[in-house]
This record gives sequence, C-alpha cells and structure tokens, in this order.
Amino acid sequence: MANLLVSTFIFSALLLISTATAATFEILNQCSYTVWAAASPGGGRRLDAGQSWRLDVAAGTKMARIWGRTNCNFDSSGRGRCQTGDCSGGLQCTGWGQPPNTLAEYALNQFNNLDFYDISLVDGFNIPMEFSPTSSNCHRILCTADINGQCPNVLRAPGGCNNPCTVFQTNQYCCTNGQGSCSDTEYSRFFKQRCPDAYSYPQDDPTSTFTCTNTNYRVVFCPRSRLGATGSHQLPIKMGKGLSHYNNVDFYDISLVDGFNIPMEFSPTSSNCHRIICNADIEGQCPNDLRALGGCNNPCTVYRSNQYCYTNGQGSCSSTGFSRFFKHRCPDAYNYPQDDRTSTFTCSSTKLQGRVSSLGAKLGATGLKAPD
Repeated sequence: MANLLVSTFIFSALLLISTATAATFEILNQCSYTVWAAASPGGGRRLDAGQSWRLDVAAGTKMARIWGRTNCNFDSSGRGRCQTGDCSGGLQCTGWGQPPNTLAEYALNQFNNLDFYDISLVDGFNIPMEFSPTSSNCHRILCTADINGQCPNVLRAPGGCNNPCTVFQTNQYCCTNGQGSCSDTEYSRFFKQRCPDAYSYPQDDPTSTFTCTNTNYRVVFCPRSRLGATGSHQLPIKMGKGLSHYNNVDFYDISLVDGFNIPMEFSPTSSNCHRIICNADIEGQCPNDLRALGGCNNPCTVYRSNQYCYTNGQGSCSSTGFSRFFKHRCPDAYNYPQDDRTSTFTCSSTKLQGRVSSLGAKLGATGLKAPD
C-alpha cells in the first residue's frame, strides 16, 4: 500500500512538472483574408479573419515551426492544395510547408531550460507575422514589411516572395557546405533591411535567434499596429515635396525627422517612378529614450543637439544609432536632416498621392507591387 501511495505521488508530481513546462501557443489571424494555419507538430486549421487556434506543445519539443498558408482549397476529406505554404496537399500538416512561407520556429526547454524562437525568411515570405512571448521580459519579433510588393523580380512567386536559396539552390545562398561557407548577399540584405529581427539566410544566427523561459507564445498573422487613432499633431510623419522644381522635376520624400506616428505610403501615380513606403512597427519597437504617447520621437526632438539636429550646417554630422534604427525599418525615409542621398526621389508629369494605413493592411494577399 505504501509503495502504491509513493508511486501515485511520484506520478502526480511528474505530471505537474510536465504540465508546468509545456507551452501554449495562440495562433491568431488578423488578416482581412482567410489563412490556413499550419504547425509541425500540431497539424493545421482554417482561420477566417479574427479567428484563433490554441495549440499546446510538449516540453522539450524542438525543430518546430508554425506558418500560414494562403489561397487554399480543400475537399471534405481535408485534401487539396494551397498557393503558398502547402504541405503535401493536406489540411493537417505532418511535415513542412512548400516555400514561400513566413516561418515561426522554436525549440522548448533546451540549454539551461531556455526556449529558442525566431521568425525565419529562409523559406521566403508570404504573410506578415508577429511571434512574441507572453512574458513582458522577452523580445517581440515582427516581420510586417511589404516584402511581397517590393520583392525583386527574380524572387517573385505567386502569393509570396522566394528566398534566393529556393531559386538558385547554390551554396552562396543555401550555405550547404557547412558553417562559415557563406555570408550575407544582396538578396539576404533585401530581407534583413525590411525585417531586421528575422533570419534572412541559413547562417544569420547572431541577430535572429531569441530566448525566453517559462512563458507561452502568440503567433499573429498580419499583426495590427498598436498606434491606433492617436490624434497626435506633435509627432507626424513629415511628408515633404517640392513640385515642378529644377527641370520641371517633382521632388518628394517621406521624412521621420519629426518622428513617427502612423504608417504611410507616398507614391506617384506614374508607374515609372518610385513608390515610398514606411510601414514598419516603429512605435512598437521604439527605443525607450524616444518613446512618446502615441508615437516615437526623432532624437532631435529629445536631445536638441547638433549631433541629432545638425544645427551647424551641411556636413556637421552623420548617422547615429538612433537614425539607423529608423533607417533599417524604413530604408527609403529621411531619418535625419542630412539623409538626402537615399531619401529624396524625383518624378515629372504625374500626380502624387499619400496614403496611411494600419500595419499589414495592404500586405499579403492584396498583391501590391512596386514598380520594377
């Protein structure tokens, strides 16, 4: 009898420990379109706009991933096909998806009981994504740039943007010859500049792997901006333009010199001119020193020194850590007053239009494309 009681106690204790160290994943679709969520392990589920899926994952699980599939058509038996992320034609996934697809990857309770998690673009991009621990002490990863719309022509795919490894299948892009056999490329930098926290090529570990412990997780497709309708007039995106100036050319730009409050597009109606977009989650990732109610200050607003405001004239300053924070997230936008070289665009004989939207509102299935 005593042995039975001891065995029962040990079993109960082990069960409690196992339950405590397992993680729950909330998978939420905030896209305006249906996403067929997939998980390995876990299977798959159709998520219409606003729907979620709770997934309980065992402690010690590794080499796991979650992704979204788009433009799927399944029959009553769960057989069919998806345009992106397809997993062998099944609604319930038992393996991995067909590129291109944005990936949330994780391994639970590994070294020192740490969870390792990341967003990977090594299989390309199809849907904007957030991957975040519920613990406020751990890093929230986002990849919400308009990668589909800005995708280089050679990487374009129906419904998404391929990673160059998928297209070229060489060591230069796939790192098949082992650790140290490759480095970043022009194409990997295209992804990295738009999603700084995401894996852009297979050996992009130093800036792309995050750890947390004793937490649950959220994976969100098309994460919404946390900016909301702030009504702030002190922190607008400054949209500067000069019409019909030198040689009848229009000059136009998006400027973050006054900070950031709302994602924005500024584009000529002519298909021959450059479309500017700044739709990263700058407010959500804003450095603590620059945070403001409803937005993210430019450092000039906070420090009011020549280092950031360039009050001593042309050539008196250069980029800083803060200006690079803005530039990495919105490469085409002014991030400090003398950032002319990469931030001023020209066009002629056209109309200019500005547009503001929530993060992810025009991404994914909407098929916006930048001029070639």
